[in-house]
Amino acid sequence: MNDLPTGPFDVIYADPPWQYRDDGNPNGGVAQHYDTMPIDDIKALDVPAADDAILYLWGTVTHVPEAVDLIRAWGFEHKSQAVWDKQSVGVGYWFRGQHELLYVATRGDVSPPEEHARRSSVFTSPRGEHSAKPEAVRTHIEQAHPDARKLELFARDGKVGWDLWGDESPDSKQATLGGLP
Repeated sequence: MNDLPTGPFDVIYADPPWQYRDDGNPNGGVAQHYDTMPIDDIKALDVPAADDAILYLWGTVTHVPEAVDLIRAWGFEHKSQAVWDKQSVGVGYWFRGQHELLYVATRGDVSPPEEHARRSSVFTSPRGEHSAKPEAVRTHIEQAHPDARKLELFARDGKVGWDLWGDESPDSKQATLGGLP
């Protein structure tokens, strides 16, 4: 396993490879698309966050308790959340999911974004490839924290100017790449 990039980072943006109970899923579940990790392994990561840092964490509605536990395990405190409206109905047992949650958490002394950089808590963007997240979220993070050193954990497609770590990170001379177990 490659080590996490050297911090400290002011912003951590993470889309963990949550494990799901996929019994009866005709499509085979998330494991058909990417490797997953047990929650205890995700919680055990030594995330290189600064003493004063903000975490943007993706989680599905089925993983609310795990997301809150992960926020605490990484040393952050939950502050707010946003919703991504995927504009199309997916799978689900109680409801057929059309949204995903983006948790916002902080540690240390972190102020909210300047008023001009605050936006609606609903990101509306069509879903793309499996597990791909809307570019509008990264753009918001950049506008809300323009001078911050940013790390994307479990990266799949990355962005110039961000450090990246994940088993699907693109090869780029402009980004620091890592890997998963």
